[in-house]
Amino acid sequence: MNVLYRLAFVILLCGSIQATAADSSQLIASLKQGGYVLVFRHTATDDSQKDVYPFKFDDMSAQRQLSERGRDMAGQIGTAIKGLAIPIGDVYTSRLNRAIEAGKLISGREVKPVDALTDSSNASASGMANPTGANAKAGQAVRQLVDAPPKAGTNTFLVTHKTNIADAFGKDAGDVQEGEAFVYRAGSSGPATFAGRIKLADWTAKADK
Repeated sequence: MNVLYRLAFVILLCGSIQATAADSSQLIASLKQGGYVLVFRHTATDDSQKDVYPFKFDDMSAQRQLSERGRDMAGQIGTAIKGLAIPIGDVYTSRLNRAIEAGKLISGREVKPVDALTDSSNASASGMANPTGANAKAGQAVRQLVDAPPKAGTNTFLVTHKTNIADAFGKDAGDVQEGEAFVYRAGSSGPATFAGRIKLADWTAKADK
């Protein structure tokens, strides 16, 4: 009987994973019509580097940068978005170079760095490792950008940090992966509504079909 229970659990789990993948595929397809705001966490960084700025935005040696893997991740997302003909409107990023570089690679265009998306942990290692969503002011600033309707027929891209995403959407959002996007659908009135999450593998899987 225990074997049957385990088998049923495995079947249920596989069905859940397939449903999630299908949902991501459908969401990506919906982006072609515009009207969404995508909040990306920047892609992978070089852990051997440390943030020592604070806020020396013009000093690359004082900031942790994207790793080669991070650049490749952002490039893969960008290639998929271009291949799927997803329309991009405004692209806003953190003022830190790792987010700016990720934003350019993902969107294929110049970006607009803003304070609202800049690392709310102030490069605190503990804050980045364990985001709690405690910075209400930073969270409100991100949500204002999310709630701003995109230009007609386009999607707005925001590229920020794990801490800012947790501040905006709650501590449960602190599990956001590098390069993952939280997707919100603009409302005709009122705040945007959550539509889903898209990971790197979702982009590449959709682009390969």
